[in-house]
Amino acid sequence: MRTLIKGGTLVNEGKVFDGAIVVEQGKIREIVAGNLMPESSCDQIVDASGCFVLPGIIDDHVHFREPGLTAKADIETESCAAAAGGVTTYFDMPNTIPQTTTLEALEEKYALAAQKSHVNYAFFFGATNDNVELFEKLDPKRIPGIKLFMGSSTGNMLVDRQESLDNIFSSTVQPIMAHCEDTTIINRNMAEAKQKYGDDPKVTHHPEIRSEEACYESTKLAVELARKHQARLHVAHLSTAKELELFGNDAHITAEATVSHLYFCDRDYTALGTRIKCNPAIKTQRDRDALREALNDGRITVIGTDHAPHLLSQKEGGCAKAASGMPMIQFSLVTMLELVDQGVLSIERLVELMCHNPARLFEVRHRGFLREGYQADIVIVRPNTGWTVTKDSIQSRCGWSPMEGHMYLWRVERTICNGHTVYCDGKVDTNYIGQPVAFR
Repeated sequence: MRTLIKGGTLVNEGKVFDGAIVVEQGKIREIVAGNLMPESSCDQIVDASGCFVLPGIIDDHVHFREPGLTAKADIETESCAAAAGGVTTYFDMPNTIPQTTTLEALEEKYALAAQKSHVNYAFFFGATNDNVELFEKLDPKRIPGIKLFMGSSTGNMLVDRQESLDNIFSSTVQPIMAHCEDTTIINRNMAEAKQKYGDDPKVTHHPEIRSEEACYESTKLAVELARKHQARLHVAHLSTAKELELFGNDAHITAEATVSHLYFCDRDYTALGTRIKCNPAIKTQRDRDALREALNDGRITVIGTDHAPHLLSQKEGGCAKAASGMPMIQFSLVTMLELVDQGVLSIERLVELMCHNPARLFEVRHRGFLREGYQADIVIVRPNTGWTVTKDSIQSRCGWSPMEGHMYLWRVERTICNGHTVYCDGKVDTNYIGQPVAFR
């Protein structure tokens, strides 16, 4: 079947233009600019009049909780949330049960996704203090890279031995995606906070405990190791203005900002409480504004979500007891489009950061761009269409979102994955299964 997407405004590789796309056998066959129509006939027409047509979003940072934590979420439910949010490709993190730190655990995840994922998928391999010898057995054409926890977050995957860190940074040519927070500083801050405020300090103290110092010192160490070993380093979820000083001078050292750190600041704890508790912590408005500025000058390379569902019952308490993490993948694109409307960045830059750059950075094969011959991963979004997030609209198994009650003026109309409409009219086609991503 040949499908024609017509009438929309295409956004791709720094250009915004009226045009049409022909999709055939899962790939983009033709892109025609202006009002010209493709010469050959099509079997199906998708009218995108009044809409913007973008490459499908690539989210480089999600926690879909499977296997082992499926009461919160699983690959099926969270890939539905991805499809509803215009995300056609995701890279999942290794802190599941079992952790993805063995070849067997990695194979298990791919087998699960081949049965359950409604969009395209790939899985990071997790580093530990003593599994570096497995890196050479990994297929670099199959995984995006190595995930390294240089600060404790969720799960028991902290790598804190200097010898292990040197071995990891010197032993892989693949990207190392690092969670950077200094555990010693965090533990000291928590002890001081408990002494002042009790055993479970209020969530407003979370950015004091997982502090600027904790983030900066760990990120600084990661950057130093990457320079020493000429490793490809991608630092996850920057949360401070100070960390940004470390980026922009080395092509092989890049940074991710999450939608949450770009949208929220510490003032939002009053209204949203632990719903926005995440690691690293949401910090000051100054930090948030600095991250927003860095979207436009190259210091931030990629926007991800760190989508991390928990049950609401697990979000009860304060800094010590409430779980850290929030579900954001379904609302990441529309939230960033809201920032486009606010003048934070252009829609062309949004596409660069959420589609093109993840594809370039991780060397994704034939995705992330609207190009003839590429996989037809496409999202169609409509502006000036007010709608409000309700509990019933949430696809994630956890059943809540920090965006509940929020009114958006952009809507995801249709998500096309490998030429197949996987989301349209508020519904996900759960009969469709996405593809494993190929790299390099």
